[in-house]
Amino acid sequence: MAQLFTPLTQRGITLKNRLIISPMCQYSAQDGFSNDWHLVHLGSRAVGGAGLILLEATAVVPEGRITPDDLGIWHDDHLPGLARIAAFLKSQGCVPGIQLAHAGRKASHASPWKGGQQLGPEAGGWLTVAPSAVAFTSGETAPAALDAAGIEQVIDAFRLGGRRAVEVGFEVLEIHAAHGYLLHQFLSPLSNQRTDAYGGSFENRIRLLLEVVAATRAEMPENLPLWVRVSATDWTAGGWTAEDTVQLAAILKDNGVDLLDCSTGGNVPQADIPVGPGYQVPFAEQVRRETGLPTGAVGLITEAQQAEDILAQGQADVVLLARESLRDAYFPLHAAHELGAEVAWPPQYERAKPRH
Repeated sequence: MAQLFTPLTQRGITLKNRLIISPMCQYSAQDGFSNDWHLVHLGSRAVGGAGLILLEATAVVPEGRITPDDLGIWHDDHLPGLARIAAFLKSQGCVPGIQLAHAGRKASHASPWKGGQQLGPEAGGWLTVAPSAVAFTSGETAPAALDAAGIEQVIDAFRLGGRRAVEVGFEVLEIHAAHGYLLHQFLSPLSNQRTDAYGGSFENRIRLLLEVVAATRAEMPENLPLWVRVSATDWTAGGWTAEDTVQLAAILKDNGVDLLDCSTGGNVPQADIPVGPGYQVPFAEQVRRETGLPTGAVGLITEAQQAEDILAQGQADVVLLARESLRDAYFPLHAAHELGAEVAWPPQYERAKPRH
């Protein structure tokens, strides 16, 4: 049996396979509300055989959105639409998951196909927040540095986001601490220039993430897994490193986190990133080997055998697909056929199932 199609059980939740749909922003919401696009987009990938689907970065506060078109979970009114999505994913044998996020200084931008530029208040934007008043890139308005009260509000927003996510039926929650967004901004000395208890030393820079993890975990039943996505390196001198990630992973393992989703970059605009097939997999392998914390591998994983080899070689416990799943919503079903794994197709599609 191909390892990609072996079940994975964490706490009380079992994934039918180890192909995960990575969070991918669709920039198609209005005021944080999901709509038919999200249902059909995500639902088709559940029909396509994924073991777990993680909804895109879902903002825990309005000012935490990357763009005005992001999903939100800061208000109870968002819940019926999210519940509808979670229920449909589960009905297809797919575990519904969600990524809770706050974009920090990278918030208040136009969606990519609208130009991607930072938006001022006159264009529907807002003042962003960050650990320090340092803009992501030159020419942008600097964020406001969070004070103690602001930090407490962030922690509480993730806590309430976790409560709402569980309430509507999501069974895996992921905290977004990668790609240069708020929690990553606190982790990296490139963006965190604070001199209080949340800045300076490694222990201080990881403090907010640990407090967010504790607050979110406290709202979750013991039988539901909590994941964290990190950028395992900033790819920039003086920034967050792979060694920092390993040290953090060991701490997260002891604080209720069940898997580390290992991406990279995003905190510095001109980072020199050696992009290529599977270029981030070694970070997932290192964390897994050195800490024993389960990991997820993501990034230019585009072929079934490539994904299978990652698991077979012990480099990760799950494989996350992003752009490849946009090109092929039925990648898991096609991969099973290619690897000779026998999996159930939706009965509506059974007549189209390839025969060995």
